[in-house]
Amino acid sequence: MSQKSIHNFVFKTIDGEQKSFKDFKGKKLLIFNGASKCGFTPQYEELQKLHSQYGAKLEVIGFPANNFGSQEPGTDDEIAAFCKKNYGVTFTMASKVSVKGDDIDPIFEWLCSQENKSFTGPIKWNFEKFFLDENGLLVERFRSDISPLSKSITKLIYKKAKKSY
Repeated sequence: MSQKSIHNFVFKTIDGEQKSFKDFKGKKLLIFNGASKCGFTPQYEELQKLHSQYGAKLEVIGFPANNFGSQEPGTDDEIAAFCKKNYGVTFTMASKVSVKGDDIDPIFEWLCSQENKSFTGPIKWNFEKFFLDENGLLVERFRSDISPLSKSITKLIYKKAKKSY
């Protein structure tokens, strides 16, 4: 894909509003694919803590997806209610998307193809995390089993972004 930054993309929020990643310029981003019926679902609580603690510097954005084990069968309204009731989620949630396969959302097609110090390629399971700098460039990816509150993620919040050319 020819986009150089995630700031070139727009998405629909879980509430149905169009949102541009340009709105987040100057902030770091942690993007993840979530599911309500997954063993990693309790990470919503950690993601909310991350948002509450670092929200001035970091935007957490969840993209519900039903690609793995049919673990996100709900509608946007059901997913939003579940996340709010069970985990007090107040960070940005997107409308449900596909994160792999022929119908992969363009945002995740781009994210999965970006060079970074971790790995590239398809998402393997729910709650994979993508950390982007203030310029909208992918810095690092984390598999599902890495806690959102892990030192490997929180240390990136204070790391300076590389210059964008």
